[in-house]
Amino acid sequence: MNDTNTLFLAILKAALKGQRPAIQQNISPEQWQALFHMAGIHNVLPLFYEAVYAHPSPAKEQALLAAMKQKVRQQVILQTMRTAEFLELFQALTDAGASPLVVKGIVCRQLYPKPDHRPSSDEDILIPPEAFELCHPVMTRMGLVTTEADPDKVYEVPYRRPNSPLYIELHKHLFPPESDAYGDLNRFFADAAQRTVELTVQGHSIRTLGHTDHLLYLLLHAYKHFLHSGFGIRQVCDIVLYTNSYGKNVDWARILKNCKEIRAEKFAAAMFAIGKNHLVFDPHRACYPESWQEIEVDELPMLEDLLSAGLYGSASMSRKHSSNITLDAIAAQKQGRKARGGLVASVFPSAAKLEGRYPYLKKYPYLLPVAWCNRLWHYGGERRKDSNAAEALKIGSERIELMKYYGILE
Repeated sequence: MNDTNTLFLAILKAALKGQRPAIQQNISPEQWQALFHMAGIHNVLPLFYEAVYAHPSPAKEQALLAAMKQKVRQQVILQTMRTAEFLELFQALTDAGASPLVVKGIVCRQLYPKPDHRPSSDEDILIPPEAFELCHPVMTRMGLVTTEADPDKVYEVPYRRPNSPLYIELHKHLFPPESDAYGDLNRFFADAAQRTVELTVQGHSIRTLGHTDHLLYLLLHAYKHFLHSGFGIRQVCDIVLYTNSYGKNVDWARILKNCKEIRAEKFAAAMFAIGKNHLVFDPHRACYPESWQEIEVDELPMLEDLLSAGLYGSASMSRKHSSNITLDAIAAQKQGRKARGGLVASVFPSAAKLEGRYPYLKKYPYLLPVAWCNRLWHYGGERRKDSNAAEALKIGSERIELMKYYGILE
């Protein structure tokens, strides 16, 4: 790793402890810019700023710190509003008998030294599929609207409250069942509603997944994004803090068994190795068993990949487009077929993979060639920014090798 990455991780580690980092070296203005840029693309800016704002700096760096302070203040205020509005909504859904479960988001956030310094752009709620008809009127009564044209037919329905930071993803399933690459992961949570736990957040009682299910979901959610275009350091922070807090309540043998079924045990072990060697994961406190510690894995290739990925692999459009290559390779392995060529998978994905960007394909799949033409046109327009087919192919090919390194692909 380069010096900036190492310093970034050291500062983040201190932030997770609610401490100031012991920075010995002088940091140049250019390096401060790079550090704050990393904090931004990984969506940990408030955490990062809280750890370094008191660090002695020359006058020429004060302007940068002042600008970051303004961004942090805005993010924290919005998160505070979002949290309050979400708790009110969750209570309304509970009162309506919808049996909602919170996943990720606020459950992870309350583990941080200052919860609202860990931003969440949305909150995820899991409901039984049959409860959607009960939930939708509650959502609209609470002032939320959805742009989903046919909410009965999708696995998650997005809701936004106008003139508010509140954004909700209402899940009927944790993973899209139609996905060839990871739709089958839902089987691990078939009986999760029978293993829920109750937590208290800001004086409110919320129901969430049992600790084994929740840790497994956090790992598999990261795994899902790893199969796409990658995931950022914030997901590792969530997993580390969650495991430190609730590892004693986790059925580690079950998680290992489930991970082995999808060839993800080295992937998960690398996450814990990152946490142990670079962040605050405490194997003793987490009751991390010998069966997991015996998995030999070098976490550095994954760490470098996720640091360059940014939050959910969104650091560049080229990286986002590379997901067509990696997802096709995973689906091909599961289906016993040969993966399509890298360039073909990247530039000419299937209709199912393009429905999100081109909704008309849901109703008129025969218009796929039209979508391909639109996609090629957008590639040309994006090239001036951070996207082109050649770069997407390069990233996709490199990430295929990374998946082979961790045993996900043969």
